[in-house]
Amino acid sequence: MKDILNAPFVTEIVRTTTNMYRHGWDERNGGNISWMLDEAEAAQYVDLNAVIRTIPTGFQAPALDGIYFLVTGTGEYFKNVRYDPVKSLGLLRLTDGGRNAQLLWGFAGGGTFTSEFPSHMMSHAARLSVDPANRIVLHCHPSNLLAMTFVHDLDERAFTRTLWQMCSECVVVFPEGVNVLPWMLYGTNEIGEATAEKMKTARLVVWAQHGIYGAGRDLDETFGLIETVEKAAEIYMKIARLPRLNTITDSQLRQLADYFHVTPREGWID
Repeated sequence: MKDILNAPFVTEIVRTTTNMYRHGWDERNGGNISWMLDEAEAAQYVDLNAVIRTIPTGFQAPALDGIYFLVTGTGEYFKNVRYDPVKSLGLLRLTDGGRNAQLLWGFAGGGTFTSEFPSHMMSHAARLSVDPANRIVLHCHPSNLLAMTFVHDLDERAFTRTLWQMCSECVVVFPEGVNVLPWMLYGTNEIGEATAEKMKTARLVVWAQHGIYGAGRDLDETFGLIETVEKAAEIYMKIARLPRLNTITDSQLRQLADYFHVTPREGWID
């Protein structure tokens, strides 16, 4: 059995949580990550028959039955993951139609998965229905994007168009745009279900006055999506009260999309 602390999925999630904390996206114990693993991948590092304990999930996800996930723990600070990954992370297998999670490694000291676990799992199921290669769901609290939700119309098309106009790369990086939810109580199945529905049409879902959910095929893609959105939001917040003398026009957005062979969300460019 290989040492799980040297597993690529552990070393990468440690690097990413550390980087996210340094960016200021995950204050205190804010934010969470879930990474879907193949059984063969997990079997190299843990005994799949040695269940440490079973944790009820409080929801159902039949599409994820038997699937393995590396997940950040509830109450865990991202700044501490690199120092104590066996406490901050857990490797789980969903069973009983997603109603239970079998802990195979981690959450030392009796910890459990993030309170946003239902939202993550529902989003995984939604993304898999449109992209079978999806592996990552990431949630964090980028400051400028958070600020933008207080002062900008939350209409998804309008919100996306503003972001696209802030940086030339935006329409290339997230051509499907961002979806937006109004403020909802987090940690509930209700916000999980709403987020999952939005995940069917975009890899990014903004939670107004809270943060963002991103999904992707790997951590680099998902981190990069959020990094790009946050950069655009930062530019917007710097110029929002200033007269805008120049902008990226719809014609230029189409030119970018054509050149980089991406398809913007239908009807979102005039």
